[in-house]
Amino acid sequence: MKKTLIILAMLLAPLAINAQKFGHINIQQIAQALPDYSQAMTDLQNLQKQYEEDLKRLEDEFNKKYEDYKMNEATLPANIKERRESELQELNTRMQQYYQESQQNLGKANQEKMAAIMDKVLNAIKEVGVEGSYVYIMDSTSGAAFINEAISIDVTDAVKAKLGIK
Repeated sequence: MKKTLIILAMLLAPLAINAQKFGHINIQQIAQALPDYSQAMTDLQNLQKQYEEDLKRLEDEFNKKYEDYKMNEATLPANIKERRESELQELNTRMQQYYQESQQNLGKANQEKMAAIMDKVLNAIKEVGVEGSYVYIMDSTSGAAFINEAISIDVTDAVKAKLGIK
Protein backbone atom coordinates (compact mmCIF):
# COMPACT_ATOMS: atom_id res chain seq x y z
CA MET A 1 0.00 0.00 0.00
CA LYS A 2 2.81 2.38 0.87
CA LYS A 3 4.53 1.58 -2.43
CA THR A 4 1.35 2.35 -4.31
CA LEU A 5 1.02 5.77 -2.64
CA ILE A 6 4.64 6.61 -3.43
CA ILE A 7 4.25 5.57 -7.06
CA LEU A 8 0.98 7.51 -7.32
CA ALA A 9 2.64 10.59 -5.80
CA MET A 10 5.54 10.31 -8.24
CA LEU A 11 3.13 10.07 -11.16
CA LEU A 12 1.05 13.03 -10.02
CA ALA A 13 4.00 15.29 -9.06
CA PRO A 14 4.72 16.43 -12.64
CA LEU A 15 1.04 17.23 -13.09
CA ALA A 16 1.03 19.31 -9.93
CA ILE A 17 4.10 21.23 -11.08
CA ASN A 18 2.52 21.95 -14.45
CA ALA A 19 -0.72 23.01 -12.78
CA GLN A 20 1.00 25.93 -11.01
CA LYS A 21 -0.04 29.27 -12.43
CA PHE A 22 2.33 32.15 -12.96
CA GLY A 23 1.22 35.62 -13.94
CA HIS A 24 2.73 38.87 -15.04
CA ILE A 25 1.47 42.44 -14.94
CA ASN A 26 2.43 45.96 -15.90
CA ILE A 27 2.27 47.88 -12.63
CA GLN A 28 3.06 51.24 -14.23
CA GLN A 29 0.19 50.87 -16.68
CA ILE A 30 -2.18 50.00 -13.86
CA ALA A 31 -1.04 52.82 -11.54
CA GLN A 32 -1.22 55.43 -14.31
CA ALA A 33 -4.74 54.32 -15.24
CA LEU A 34 -6.05 55.04 -11.74
CA PRO A 35 -7.97 58.29 -11.23
CA ASP A 36 -5.93 58.68 -8.04
CA TYR A 37 -2.77 58.92 -10.15
CA SER A 38 -4.14 61.77 -12.28
CA GLN A 39 -5.27 63.58 -9.15
CA ALA A 40 -1.88 63.05 -7.50
CA MET A 41 -0.07 64.46 -10.54
CA THR A 42 -2.37 67.50 -10.58
CA ASP A 43 -1.85 68.07 -6.86
CA LEU A 44 1.93 67.79 -7.22
CA GLN A 45 1.98 70.20 -10.17
CA ASN A 46 -0.11 72.70 -8.21
CA LEU A 47 2.19 72.39 -5.22
CA GLN A 48 5.26 72.88 -7.41
CA LYS A 49 3.65 75.93 -9.03
CA GLN A 50 2.95 77.43 -5.60
CA TYR A 51 6.56 76.91 -4.51
CA GLU A 52 7.82 78.48 -7.75
CA GLU A 53 5.55 81.51 -7.27
CA ASP A 54 6.74 81.97 -3.69
CA LEU A 55 10.36 81.69 -4.76
CA LYS A 56 9.75 84.19 -7.58
CA ARG A 57 8.38 86.69 -5.03
CA LEU A 58 11.52 86.25 -2.91
CA GLU A 59 13.73 86.71 -5.97
CA ASP A 60 11.82 89.84 -7.01
CA GLU A 61 12.19 91.27 -3.51
CA PHE A 62 15.92 90.50 -3.53
CA ASN A 63 16.40 92.03 -7.00
CA LYS A 64 14.50 95.18 -6.05
CA LYS A 65 16.54 95.68 -2.88
CA TYR A 66 19.77 94.89 -4.71
CA GLU A 67 19.02 97.43 -7.47
CA ASP A 68 18.13 100.04 -4.87
CA TYR A 69 21.34 99.30 -2.99
CA LYS A 70 23.45 99.53 -6.17
CA MET A 71 21.88 102.87 -7.18
CA ASN A 72 22.48 104.43 -3.78
CA GLU A 73 25.65 102.60 -2.74
CA ALA A 74 27.98 105.56 -3.35
CA THR A 75 25.91 107.97 -1.24
CA LEU A 76 25.09 105.67 1.68
CA PRO A 77 26.79 106.15 5.05
CA ALA A 78 28.96 103.17 6.07
CA ASN A 79 26.61 101.90 8.81
CA ILE A 80 23.54 101.92 6.49
CA LYS A 81 25.58 100.34 3.71
CA GLU A 82 26.60 97.49 6.04
CA ARG A 83 23.03 97.02 7.22
CA ARG A 84 21.70 96.81 3.64
CA GLU A 85 24.45 94.36 2.65
CA SER A 86 23.50 92.26 5.65
CA GLU A 87 19.81 92.39 4.65
CA LEU A 88 20.70 91.29 1.12
CA GLN A 89 22.80 88.42 2.49
CA GLU A 90 19.97 87.31 4.79
CA LEU A 91 17.43 87.49 1.96
CA ASN A 92 19.71 85.45 -0.29
CA THR A 93 20.13 82.83 2.45
CA ARG A 94 16.35 82.74 2.97
CA MET A 95 15.83 82.18 -0.77
CA GLN A 96 18.28 79.28 -0.82
CA GLN A 97 16.72 77.70 2.27
CA TYR A 98 13.23 78.08 0.84
CA TYR A 99 14.30 76.43 -2.41
CA GLN A 100 15.83 73.46 -0.55
CA GLU A 101 12.82 73.09 1.75
CA SER A 102 10.37 73.29 -1.15
CA GLN A 103 12.26 70.57 -3.04
CA GLN A 104 12.26 68.35 0.05
CA ASN A 105 8.55 68.96 0.65
CA LEU A 106 7.74 68.27 -2.99
CA GLY A 107 9.70 65.01 -2.87
CA LYS A 108 7.96 63.98 0.35
CA ALA A 109 4.52 64.78 -1.09
CA ASN A 110 5.36 62.77 -4.22
CA GLN A 111 6.49 59.82 -2.10
CA GLU A 112 3.36 59.88 0.04
CA LYS A 113 0.97 60.11 -2.91
CA MET A 114 2.73 57.35 -4.87
CA ALA A 115 2.89 55.11 -1.80
CA ALA A 116 -0.88 55.36 -1.35
CA ILE A 117 -1.43 54.49 -5.03
CA MET A 118 1.01 51.58 -4.93
CA ASP A 119 -0.62 50.20 -1.78
CA LYS A 120 -3.95 50.18 -3.60
CA VAL A 121 -2.43 48.44 -6.65
CA LEU A 122 -0.51 45.87 -4.58
CA ASN A 123 -3.62 44.98 -2.59
CA ALA A 124 -5.53 44.39 -5.83
CA ILE A 125 -2.66 42.23 -7.14
CA LYS A 126 -2.76 40.13 -3.97
CA GLU A 127 -6.51 39.68 -4.29
CA VAL A 128 -6.20 38.61 -7.95
CA GLY A 129 -3.36 36.27 -6.99
CA VAL A 130 -5.36 34.59 -4.27
CA GLU A 131 -8.57 34.41 -6.28
CA GLY A 132 -6.79 33.03 -9.35
CA SER A 133 -4.56 30.64 -7.36
CA TYR A 134 -1.38 32.11 -8.80
CA VAL A 135 1.91 30.94 -7.34
CA TYR A 136 3.67 34.10 -8.43
CA ILE A 137 2.78 37.34 -10.22
CA MET A 138 5.77 39.25 -11.58
CA ASP A 139 5.89 42.88 -12.66
CA SER A 140 7.02 42.96 -16.29
CA THR A 141 8.25 46.57 -15.90
CA SER A 142 10.65 45.84 -13.04
CA GLY A 143 13.51 44.82 -15.27
CA ALA A 144 12.97 41.10 -14.79
CA ALA A 145 15.51 39.07 -16.72
CA PHE A 146 12.90 37.06 -18.59
CA ILE A 147 9.19 36.34 -18.49
CA ASN A 148 7.99 33.55 -20.75
CA GLU A 149 4.64 35.02 -21.69
CA ALA A 150 3.67 31.76 -23.41
CA ILE A 151 3.35 29.98 -20.06
CA SER A 152 2.67 33.03 -17.88
CA ILE A 153 -0.72 34.70 -17.76
CA ASP A 154 -1.02 38.48 -18.11
CA VAL A 155 -3.22 39.52 -15.19
CA THR A 156 -2.98 43.27 -15.80
CA ASP A 157 -6.61 43.44 -16.93
CA ALA A 158 -7.79 41.40 -13.95
CA VAL A 159 -6.04 43.79 -11.56
CA LYS A 160 -7.47 46.79 -13.42
CA ALA A 161 -10.93 45.24 -13.14
CA LYS A 162 -10.40 44.70 -9.41
CA LEU A 163 -9.58 48.42 -9.13
CA GLY A 164 -12.54 49.42 -11.30
CA ILE A 165 -10.36 50.63 -14.18
CA LYS A 166 -11.44 50.04 -17.77
